[in-house]
Amino acid sequence: MPTLFISDLHLDAERPAITELFGHFLADEARGADALYILGDLFEAWVGDDDPSEVGAFVADRIAALAAAGTPTFFIRGNRDFLLGEDYARRARMRILPDPAVVVLEGEPAILMHGDTLCTDDKAYQAFRAQTRDPKWQAQFLSQPLPARLAFAHQARAASKAHQSGLKQEGLMEAITDVAPATVDATMARFGIPRLIHGHTHRPRVHDEAHGKRIVLGDWYEQGSVLRVDRDGARLAALTA
Repeated sequence: MPTLFISDLHLDAERPAITELFGHFLADEARGADALYILGDLFEAWVGDDDPSEVGAFVADRIAALAAAGTPTFFIRGNRDFLLGEDYARRARMRILPDPAVVVLEGEPAILMHGDTLCTDDKAYQAFRAQTRDPKWQAQFLSQPLPARLAFAHQARAASKAHQSGLKQEGLMEAITDVAPATVDATMARFGIPRLIHGHTHRPRVHDEAHGKRIVLGDWYEQGSVLRVDRDGARLAALTA
């Protein structure tokens, strides 16, 4: 059976059809798979494991049911859900992996990443990322009341849209928000592994890089995007209801 990879679902209450599509995917194709890997941005925003959102509860129940059916789920935090913690992972019966992580697929190793650390030309985002990954910042943030954290997430999304709008106006959107080739080369060379799988950029494609293959997963804004890996190779495909 194949191993499945997805990322950038950005699930929230405003797009119930995609949440429903994900539920069908978990109950159908994912059952019987060797494993499911979610490479970040499962949620549009995650402000702490104490958030009682209906979407979060739905996803935890469905992934836990998948685990009970025999398919393990692994998760790498993304730039939208980097605060997803072990409490929620236990509810969902999924395992959180480091970013990057190395796994073996059909006897061959592969590097797994969310992908945001490869976009080193986006200096503003990398500065924000460094700040919000600091354990002291996270502890202080999580100590705030839930409404304050939700308000911060709303403001952060608005700032991200404004940043991207400015890049578009300057004609820099494609270059700045995509991976930096030198960073990709350095990452693959450092690991010495000729296959890298990541999300984040929302540009699904298989690339031939200097050190091997780089597979980019698609987002789930309008439809699903799934990478299937088995003994016959790796295949990227859209997923529809």
